Amino acid sequence: MAFYIRDETTDAAVRRLARLKNQSLTEAIRHAVEAEYERQRERVPLAERLAPLVGRYRAFPKTGAEADKAFFDALSGDE
Repeated sequence: MAFYIRDETTDAAVRRLARLKNQSLTEAIRHAVEAEYERQRERVPLAERLAPLVGRYRAFPKTGAEADKAFFDALSGDE
């Protein structure tokens, strides 16, 4: 069960991490992969993160006013 890393940049990154954490290459890879796995597993989907914002937006009353160029020009005084 060996990995052979053919990419020099990836090899250098793993070696830097192992040196920084004073770990073997295997430990550094294992910990990095486990940490990323947990981060992805616990990730909240974008739709769920935006749900409170969408709810607040939908709570605003419908005015029937059109927000076109004339509307924005009137707001800025450029009628």
